[in-house]
Parts: sequence; C-alpha cells; structure tokens
Amino acid sequence: MSHIHSFPPIAAANAKILILGSIPGKASLLANQYYAYPRNAFWKIIEQLYDINADLSYDQRCTQLKQNQVAVWDVLKSCTRTSSLDSDIVESTIVPNDFTQFLTDHPQIEAIYFNGSKAKQSFNKHVLPNLSEAAANLAMVRLPSTSPAHAAVRFEGKLEAWRVIVG
Repeated sequence: MSHIHSFPPIAAANAKILILGSIPGKASLLANQYYAYPRNAFWKIIEQLYDINADLSYDQRCTQLKQNQVAVWDVLKSCTRTSSLDSDIVESTIVPNDFTQFLTDHPQIEAIYFNGSKAKQSFNKHVLPNLSEAAANLAMVRLPSTSPAHAAVRFEGKLEAWRVIVG
C-alpha cells in the first residue's frame, strides 16, 4: 500500500468552474500531471469542450484551462491506496483538501463538477459538512468518470454528459 498525495490545484483567481477528481492515479503521480494516464478521456473531453489541443504540453493545457476560467483539483489531499482504482482507497486514511480556503480564494466559483462518483461521495462525506452555507449551496454535479475503468459509458456518452460544464 502507498500513502499518496494530490497536487496543487490548477486554478486562476477568476475561475468559475471547479472540476474535482478523487486523487491522482499512478501514471499521474509519476508524471506529476493531472490525468496523465493515456487512456483517461479527461484531456480529450476538454479538447472537445474548450478547443484545447490535447497534444499541447501539459503546462500549455493548464494555462488554457485557466484562461477558460476552469479549475481542476482533487477532493483528497492524501490517502492510502493499493492501486490506481478509487475502490482501493482506504477510507480511514482520507485527508481532504482545504476547500474552505480554496473557495475563499476563488469567490467566482459558480459550480463544482465531480469526475466520477468517488469524488462526489468523498466530497459529500469529508468536505460538505464543513463548508459555509453559501459554498454548500453551489451547483454540484456528478459526471461520468473519465477513467477507462468506468467502461460502462463510452467516450461519446461521457462527452455528451460533460457538455453541461460549458452551458
């Protein structure tokens, strides 16, 4: 089992949308990049929604996300996990990120979108009870996971569901 830590958020001060995963998988941790696993559909979906070329460097993609007022982070700051699967997260080891501070620093956030059910479940359990009433009343939407482990929904279905983030 490995004790793992998330990354800092990708976020400009004027971010309006926050996309939350659970915690980076092994490929992402090795690359020090969000959604680095080649079969994860996150960047391909972002390319379709925001015209951010998935072949750009990671830094360029992050810059363009910020220009589009999109923030990306994870619900979990750290945890113990045996593989890259969310189902392998040891619940008793979960430490959530500081969303009270994040939302204070990013007051224009209008909506939070969860990349999969584990992110939403963890947020509801470990974060939501400690948020201010205003923060707790933000629009919150669970989207299908972009992970290839979530094979029940094909790319086209995921992309269609994710269109909600662009209005």
